[in-house]
Amino acid sequence: MKILIVNGVNLNMTGKREAVYGTETLEEINARLDKFAKSRGAQIEFFQSNSEGEIVDRLQRGGFDGLVINAGAYTHYSYAIADALYSVKTKKIEVHLSNILAREEFRQKSVLARNCDGCIAGLGADVYFLAVEYLVGTVNK
Repeated sequence: MKILIVNGVNLNMTGKREAVYGTETLEEINARLDKFAKSRGAQIEFFQSNSEGEIVDRLQRGGFDGLVINAGAYTHYSYAIADALYSVKTKKIEVHLSNILAREEFRQKSVLARNCDGCIAGLGADVYFLAVEYLVGTVNK
């Protein structure tokens, strides 16, 4: 099973900016996540971009059995990414390090959610691990 992890705008700064996102860097999270996935028989491709169009292009290329997406601020207004997600015909989990429902009003709405199978938020880096665990357990059922 191949899982694509997409991280959007500013997530390359995880662990280097506001404490609300934790102190662990994206590279550190990815290294732990790669080991975790391998222990469950899954392969992960990591993709991070601050460019909306590059995210859309990667989603359209396909080649994965499950998707975990943290689009960052694009979550709240990128209809282009939402449309690309609609076209992805595999399980898709939206994740957020922080609890978007407890944040500023503009962050409480996800335009992506309608095109994802589920959302995990507010548990720090654990959101990625929970999403991978879910995908490994359900995609091949």
